[in-house]
Amino acid sequence: MHEKTRLIVDGMTCSNCALGVSRILQQQGLHDVQVDFTTGDVSFEEVSAEQIPSIESKIRSLGYSVRSADLPLTAENKLPSKFPGTKQEKMFLVCALLSLPLMGHMVWDLPMLHNPLFQLALSLPVLVIGLSHFGKSAWASLRSGVPNMDVLVTLGSLSAFAYSVIGMAIHWGTSTMHNFMFFETAATIITLILLGNVIEARSVRKTTSALRELISLQPTWAERITLQKDLSEEIEKVSTSSIIANDKLLLRTGDAIPADGTVYWGEVLVDESAMTGESVPVLKSVGQAILTGTIVQQGTAKMMVTKTGNATVLAGIIELVKRAQQSKPEIQKLGDKISAWFVPVVILISFVAFFINHLFLDRDIQQSLMNAISVLVISCPCAMGLATPTAVAVGLGSAARKGILVKGGSTLERFNGIKTIVFDKTGTLTNGKFKVEKLLVEDSERANAIDVLYSLESHSNHPIAKSLVQDFQLMGAKQKLFNTVEELKGIGIRGTDELGQIYELVSGASASGRVQGESHDLYLFRNGTKLASLDISDTLKPDAAQTIAKLKTMGIKTVLLSGDSESKCAAAAHAVGVDSYKSGMLPQDKTKFINQLMQQGPVVMVGDGINDAPSLETADIGISFGDATSVAMNAADVVIIGKGELNSVVTAIEKGRMTLRTIRQNLFWAFAYNLVAIPIAAVGLLSPMVAALSMAFSDVVVIGNSLRIRLKN
Repeated sequence: MHEKTRLIVDGMTCSNCALGVSRILQQQGLHDVQVDFTTGDVSFEEVSAEQIPSIESKIRSLGYSVRSADLPLTAENKLPSKFPGTKQEKMFLVCALLSLPLMGHMVWDLPMLHNPLFQLALSLPVLVIGLSHFGKSAWASLRSGVPNMDVLVTLGSLSAFAYSVIGMAIHWGTSTMHNFMFFETAATIITLILLGNVIEARSVRKTTSALRELISLQPTWAERITLQKDLSEEIEKVSTSSIIANDKLLLRTGDAIPADGTVYWGEVLVDESAMTGESVPVLKSVGQAILTGTIVQQGTAKMMVTKTGNATVLAGIIELVKRAQQSKPEIQKLGDKISAWFVPVVILISFVAFFINHLFLDRDIQQSLMNAISVLVISCPCAMGLATPTAVAVGLGSAARKGILVKGGSTLERFNGIKTIVFDKTGTLTNGKFKVEKLLVEDSERANAIDVLYSLESHSNHPIAKSLVQDFQLMGAKQKLFNTVEELKGIGIRGTDELGQIYELVSGASASGRVQGESHDLYLFRNGTKLASLDISDTLKPDAAQTIAKLKTMGIKTVLLSGDSESKCAAAAHAVGVDSYKSGMLPQDKTKFINQLMQQGPVVMVGDGINDAPSLETADIGISFGDATSVAMNAADVVIIGKGELNSVVTAIEKGRMTLRTIRQNLFWAFAYNLVAIPIAAVGLLSPMVAALSMAFSDVVVIGNSLRIRLKN
């Protein structure tokens, strides 16, 4: 993966804003540009530090503020610090107070309310506010080449105001002067659109609430332990930004853990639900790892810091979620293309509506103008632009809160068409906590074999190896020195000792050509000759059968692929109820089989070992676990953190399906709204004020529908 330069851009309010920023960056020759208006995050392929000021200047020329994203982890630095809602609220209140008296002349017959100068005096400040907000944004969008909704609002309000001023000047003092005054229309358009923007800003903010909640887990202070000259410990309260690796911290009941580290004294009960979705607190004692943002529910302990700030697991999760939000599903491309052309087309329709109304339908200029203005203000390109990113943001955030990290919005989309889900057995359907069931070796070689097995497996990251190391320790194993140790991907591990002897520990499937008439799980060879054979046992995860049953009700075929023996695979397949299974599969065999399945439809692969990495990469979606090997986690599209419950696989699929369903609903609403609303406004069935109110709330409907994803478990 290429390194990327990241910036935070404040002030973007819609997808067309994001398109404008993206286009101007591409014009500067930048590649792999990603812009997310909901978080303000902008990234592109890494450039030199000397180029950054010029790039920031180009973004500022569009009317936005910009700053570096390479700052300490805080809610203010990782998400827009000046979300537009607050400023818009103040502008809306001022405009509302001025617009209400303007609307009053329709209800009360007070001379002052009908006075043209009074109406001009009230509407002018509203217009100035509107131009400073919408006009500035409109001009910036025109400069970027992607005109946004604010162009329509500006044209509509300016047209009504200019027509009123010209009409008042020409017909001053005549009885027909009031027929040419539409000051209330100009002011009300701005006021109602501001109201919609305020509601929209608050709603959009909610779509990133899960991300903000993750960021808020980072505490602002900690209690650092320093050793005095007399060897006594002094406790001082310090900012988390000053903590560095190897610092010692004191943890008490109720504290939020400020860094990643290891307990070296004491024992605490830790609530990890915010990180893993697991509601049951976990006991952490000496030697066990603890994570930033988790909460000490009970007890006191001392920890040694290993990682801080942007290097912590929490920071990695936040970065993963943010990058995922920038990954656009295929379905979003349709909305982006239409949004880019929408405003010019609407302006054209508005002009056509004016001339048709006036020349062919024989309506006067006032009515024709009002119909044209209605077309401008009722149109809503933002609804189409918001349809996908808001749903993706909520879907990703909702999944993250349950300990499911999805690496891209496009992954959520792909979940919808899944036909088959393939499971590895060991560590996936089973707990991966292995015991040596039987060790077959000559008595004279037994002690040496145990030492070799222990020493070789100590160098492996495979979950089976980690479990067996503990078992060998119980057998009294001692560390044997090896000059070289090499892990054989999908096969086993090989080491050369001080005497030059080569030891190989391989799976039964890999040793099939080297042993005759035997069937064991593992074989240990010395210089090519069999030294020992092992049978190992594992237990199924408690939710394995329930997960498989749920997947079947969802219409998904389930398959078990494993390198294990026929008998063990058959027993596991029968116990959990998968549709079919394949045993004795090497990594290349799994990949080949998955390619065959993919010809029948999209496939998900669930695995946790190094040998699963090729399959995770090959499948349409790869799912791994937070305690899996790093190779498997990097290859996967989805990582389930925490204890790796299988039912999270079902939750991930449900979130993906609901997200795509919501996107489709949003796009349908956005298209249908504009297809129906624009013709109605063009023929004069809606006044500009009603049109403005309709447009103001069309975005809110889309965002509100996206927020429903959070309500689903």
